[in-house]
Amino acid sequence: MPRTGARFRALPPYPLAEMKAIRRRIEAEGGDVIDLGAGDAPLPPPSAVIEKLREVAGDIFHSRYAFQLGLPAFREAAANFMAARFGVTLDPATEILPLIGSKEGIAHLPFAVLDPGDAAVLPDPGYQAYRGPVLLAGGEPWPVALRPEHDFLLPLDGIPGEVVRRARLLYLNYPNNPTAAVAPDTYLEEAVAFCARHDLLLAFDHAYSELGFDGYRSRSILEFEGARERSLEFHSLSKTYNMTGWRLGWAAGGPEAIEVLSRVKTFMDTGPYLGIQAAGVAALESWRSWVPENVERFRRRRDAAVDALRAVGFEAERPQATMYLWVPVPDGEPSEAFAVRALEQEGVIVLPGAALGAGGEGFFRIALTQGEARLAEAAERLGRVVLG
Repeated sequence: MPRTGARFRALPPYPLAEMKAIRRRIEAEGGDVIDLGAGDAPLPPPSAVIEKLREVAGDIFHSRYAFQLGLPAFREAAANFMAARFGVTLDPATEILPLIGSKEGIAHLPFAVLDPGDAAVLPDPGYQAYRGPVLLAGGEPWPVALRPEHDFLLPLDGIPGEVVRRARLLYLNYPNNPTAAVAPDTYLEEAVAFCARHDLLLAFDHAYSELGFDGYRSRSILEFEGARERSLEFHSLSKTYNMTGWRLGWAAGGPEAIEVLSRVKTFMDTGPYLGIQAAGVAALESWRSWVPENVERFRRRRDAAVDALRAVGFEAERPQATMYLWVPVPDGEPSEAFAVRALEQEGVIVLPGAALGAGGEGFFRIALTQGEARLAEAAERLGRVVLG
């Protein structure tokens, strides 16, 4: 084929490419692999979601183009959730936008706000959907390391002034993937004020808003004064409702920012399948009755994994949110080398921190995608990796 473009060639490799080949070889040889890499738990969504999809699958109306309007009932359900959960009142018609999963909206946003040479500030380590689209849009990603000494909060005062002057977009993600950090109100207030001072759009990735433990409840960025005018908040049904493959989420924010993203999407897609949006209404309507038990399931997994990791010598923190553990690699070993050894020697897949950016070096991520017994077994195996 003809040569690829410079923007494509600048894309970093996607995580776990090498690990897939190693896994295939181990399993072909009859080995047992415990996969704690991708954040994709094999758990069922609410039964009401499945029943709703069955109900509408044969309806011709739901098979037509959704366009960006989507299903009005889904917009209304998302707005009702924002009001009930965060106390944020939004107009479903102008301040909610259905997405084909939050990743899609996050990825399309740079095409709306960046010119060639503009900078986008993003967390490092961070979700690949931040960096890649910025490059494809002609912008310059400016990664800022998330470190333990800052409680894994992106240090806004550490961004060089020259970068701030060129920046048009700031990505934040709390509760955070991969570090599982949470942000206090004072930090979120500071972030909104920072964006106001420097005329930045704040893209607030809130995919893990409902996976909070021990009484922790995250805040919407839209709860803070001045945020609505310069923020888009991205929500997903993937992790809260075990609907990763269904690809449904929404963006929330002021009408101007919603319209800008909607216009870009008009040239890229025709919106999520209307039947999935109808199922999404059922999911959001089950929030109060169904979500707490799902969260409790992940809490039990968190505790089992942390206790087992500590028992074999790892320094594992007990996070307040998300479905991840962010664990220091022992003895200063490079994270990718440790992850490869864990898979080759003991059949355990973990995500090396460096796969999500240079700022993740020194750590590995565990996704709580297995039951308690398998997580304990994985920890025991990882302990043997360290010893041998």
